[in-house]
Amino acid sequence: MSLDVYLYGGDITERCECPHCGNKHTHTERECVYYADITHNLGPMAIEAGIYMAVWRPEECEVTHARQLIEPLRDAIRLMAAEPGRFIKHNSENGWGLYENFLPWLSLYLVACSENPDAAVKVSR
Repeated sequence: MSLDVYLYGGDITERCECPHCGNKHTHTERECVYYADITHNLGPMAIEAGIYMAVWRPEECEVTHARQLIEPLRDAIRLMAAEPGRFIKHNSENGWGLYENFLPWLSLYLVACSENPDAAVKVSR
């Protein structure tokens, strides 16, 4: 199982014709501007870094937009980079969930949030 994170940006509006009645309908969807997944085995490391709730359960801490993740991600990255031993001890024994993969993953997520601050945050667990 994995955590899937999505950032949804600008609206995409389409006009289409219903195949049943022939009426024209307009519907709007949000464009996915970022997607990434990561193993749940990194949960303990995320807890240690203070980023678990914001990343794994944003809806429970009222994170709705990417701009709300920028500071928590920045803080966690700074902490993890400064004290790697504190986090390496949480590496998964089976190799699926390593510090060396999680830190770059968080960094890419931070870049995406910084580039798309108004994007909506969605996760699938």
